[in-house]
Amino acid sequence: MIEDISLDELERDALTEVVNIGVSRAAAGLRKMVGQQVLLSVPALEIVTYPAAAALIGQRESEELVAVRQDFEGAFSGRAMLIFPETKSMELVRAVVGDDVAAEDLPDMEVEALAETGNVILNNCLGTMANMLQQSLRLSLPVVVRGSGGQLFADPSATPIEGGLVLFLYIDFTIREHNIRGYIAMLMDLPSLATLKLLIADFIARVTADID
Repeated sequence: MIEDISLDELERDALTEVVNIGVSRAAAGLRKMVGQQVLLSVPALEIVTYPAAAALIGQRESEELVAVRQDFEGAFSGRAMLIFPETKSMELVRAVVGDDVAAEDLPDMEVEALAETGNVILNNCLGTMANMLQQSLRLSLPVVVRGSGGQLFADPSATPIEGGLVLFLYIDFTIREHNIRGYIAMLMDLPSLATLKLLIADFIARVTADID
């Protein structure tokens, strides 16, 4: 089924460019929130099955994970997740709330800070992608969940789409002295991924026409 919606090299490059612009907007939004220089990069993009997505994370992360997830609806629909190692969650919370907050108070702020961070990053990424593809998306409120890669991608509450695939992105966060690796996963069914492929083709055609 992956072959049916596989991207050729030009489509992959175009989608990567669209995502990179979205991530750049996300970095700008996060920079405003934390008041520090933020760098986000997307060195890898894959379309894989749920088990393969879990395996990709499992190869890099042996510890528990924290994810902020949001459903999205529009021309293409699904669920987006911002995922990072649980041991890095407090470091991210510290970057968000600042150095003036006592360490013992951080756990009480964790869920709200993570949800706000995920909301900024996922909204900017998805919103920019939609705008560049001349579409609009509606996003749900963010929810914070925890578990292994297998649990995040196998739990029915986290994967509502039968026969779906994952647009899986590996990203690097750098917030001043904080180094927080992470992932963005967009869970979509086959019709949504097929629509995304068509929208990418239209995007390429528009860019090519402007160049000509």
